[in-house]
Amino acid sequence: MKNKTALITGGGTGIGRAIALLLAKSGVNIALNYSRSKEDALKTCQEIESLGVRSLAYQADVSRDAEVRSMVSQVVADFGTLDILVNNAGMTHFVDHSDLEGMKEEYWDDILGVNVKGMFFCCRAAADELKKSKGCIINITSIAGLTGLGSSIAYSASKAAAISVTKSLARVLAPEVRVNSVAPGIVQTRWVEGKEDHIAHLAAGTPLGRIAGPEDIAEVVYSLIAHASFVTGQTIVVDGGNFI
Repeated sequence: MKNKTALITGGGTGIGRAIALLLAKSGVNIALNYSRSKEDALKTCQEIESLGVRSLAYQADVSRDAEVRSMVSQVVADFGTLDILVNNAGMTHFVDHSDLEGMKEEYWDDILGVNVKGMFFCCRAAADELKKSKGCIINITSIAGLTGLGSSIAYSASKAAAISVTKSLARVLAPEVRVNSVAPGIVQTRWVEGKEDHIAHLAAGTPLGRIAGPEDIAEVVYSLIAHASFVTGQTIVVDGGNFI
C-alpha cells in the first residue's frame, strides 16, 4: 500500500475522512476532493500529512464531467499515479416517502447528479490510470439502495442505481480493475445531527446494539482495497446486522 495514491471524493468529513486517515496510516498518499467544504478538506489534509504521507485537496463538483476530468488529470500530474478511487461524495434531500408531491424534480436532479452521474464520471475519468496501476474502485452506496427506505425515494433510487453501476463497471474494467460497493446503514455523521431519538430507536433494533461510526465503514473499505484481491462486483452491507 505504501506510496500508492488514493482519490477520495467528499473526503473532508465523515466517512470520507475516516477512509482517508486509515489509508494514510498504511502509507497511501491522499488526493482529497471537496465541493464546498474547503476548510474541512484542508484540515483533513493536515491530519493526513502528520501521518507522514502527501495529501492535497481538489475542489470539483462531481456531477460535472468537465470538472471531474480536470481533477483527475491534476491528481495524476501531482502524484504521478492513481491506484485507488473511493467514490464517497453523496447528497440527499430529506422528503418523507409518502410525500409524493414533496419529491420535487430539482431534488431528483440534485440527488442523481451526485450519487449516480458523479460516481460514474469519476470512474470513467480514472479508468485508464487505474488500469495502468491495476487499481481498484470502492463506491460508497447505502442499504437504502437495497431496502427502498431512506431519506427520500430519490435517494434510495440513486443508491440502487449506484449498486447496479458498480456491477456493470466490475465487468467492464476487469481484469485490471476491481470495483466494489460498501453499503452502510445509518452512520453517526453530521447528516444525522439533531436526530438523536431516531438514532436511538434504530440502534435498539440492531443486533449489535449501536449504529456505525465512520471508522466502521472505513475498516471494510480498507479490507476490500488491501486484502480482497479476488472480490469484484460485490456490495458489502455494513449496518450491524440490521438488514439480514
